[in-house]
Amino acid sequence: MTKTSELSKEPEIDFKIDTLGAAKIESPIKLSSVYGDSIANYEADYQYIMYDISVMPGMSSKPIKKGQLLQRAGPRERIYFDSAKAHAGIVTCGGLCPGLNDVIRAIVMGLWNRYGVRSITGIRNGYKGFLPEYKFPVMDLCPDSVKFIHKMGGTVLGSCRGGGERTEDIVDAIERMNLQMLFVIGGDGSQKGALKIAEEIEKRGLKIAIVGVPKTIDNDLAYIQRSFGFQTAVAKACEAVDSAKIEALGAHNGVGLVKVMGRHSGFIAAYTALATNEADVVLIPEVAFKLEGENGLFNYLEKVLDIKKRAVILVAEGAGEELVGDTEEVDASGNKKLADVGVFLKDKLKGHFKKIDKEISLKYIDPSYIIRSTPANPNDSIYCARLGYSAVHAAMAGKTKMVVSLINNKYVHVPIKMTVSHKKRVHPESSLWRDVVEDTGQPIVMV
Repeated sequence: MTKTSELSKEPEIDFKIDTLGAAKIESPIKLSSVYGDSIANYEADYQYIMYDISVMPGMSSKPIKKGQLLQRAGPRERIYFDSAKAHAGIVTCGGLCPGLNDVIRAIVMGLWNRYGVRSITGIRNGYKGFLPEYKFPVMDLCPDSVKFIHKMGGTVLGSCRGGGERTEDIVDAIERMNLQMLFVIGGDGSQKGALKIAEEIEKRGLKIAIVGVPKTIDNDLAYIQRSFGFQTAVAKACEAVDSAKIEALGAHNGVGLVKVMGRHSGFIAAYTALATNEADVVLIPEVAFKLEGENGLFNYLEKVLDIKKRAVILVAEGAGEELVGDTEEVDASGNKKLADVGVFLKDKLKGHFKKIDKEISLKYIDPSYIIRSTPANPNDSIYCARLGYSAVHAAMAGKTKMVVSLINNKYVHVPIKMTVSHKKRVHPESSLWRDVVEDTGQPIVMV
């Protein structure tokens, strides 16, 4: 039994990008508008890429509407803001993720070195940094202050959950600070907050650009090919799985149990399994499983131990929610707190094998905070830099209510309302999950 029907609901696509007005100022970035002259080119608002590139020979194609096309990211020949007078703000919201400092650095370097913006303010500790009762001081940012921050994990600005619902108070603070553009580095909840901020700004008739850089270690934001930090998270998760394998090999009937992040989406678990080729079973939120019964987890693990004398289990934190139960609690961002599936499975496995009088040696590893706090690896660091630069180009051109994204290996603009419209999830019928099942050898259906 899978949750396929829940994964098939997508809103009607509309990729139209809002702008603050006509871009009339000549860009200080000197590029070319002519192809073939060996000089890098500007991007233009009429340049798009297709979102859905799937085709079937012999099938007639329908006309493509403009709203179904994604506007390409990059520097424009004309910009909206006067670089000499522009004041930019940067805020990091939500939980930690590899690459936050890389994005901050890229935004500062892009504003300062490419456009000549000299007023760049870092807002400390997420949206709460805008609220006067917290009295968090702002941070002046320049190339010297961010030169080496990409070597560190976390965020130099600090980050926290909550505060984003105080839309009017945040916009009041933005007005007092005289910001012309705000870069919001955050996930689903943070970008929903950014959209409300942009709508309140529009309601007040202000000309302030709100541009997001989507951050979710779970890789679950819609219309985002890959979120920054994801590759680093998989790399660190692989280390945990390797440790679990060694522990399992070092004992008779050794079982290594690793829990990785993935509240609603099992991408980290799926990619980690394929990268290590060590997991015997992978459990993700999108695919239901049972403990008991002929097709259940217990019966399958008994067979694995009989044959291999060891087993490695990889579970995403949101897997088996219907078995673990609901805590009925929420965090500061309004996210439901999940019961710990790792501890649940550890206890259930020990209890089952004790019941059938089969001795096992189980080691449980939860590397979540190690993964979240690690610096970005080189691939992620490059990706963060390009996302940050793309965000700068978009804001300077007067784009707003949007995030920068990578789709079909092209950097593009996506409306915030689209990327927070639903969660991106591992489809049980996808080639990704098919490959995971083939790699592990686990039953296709475990109910």
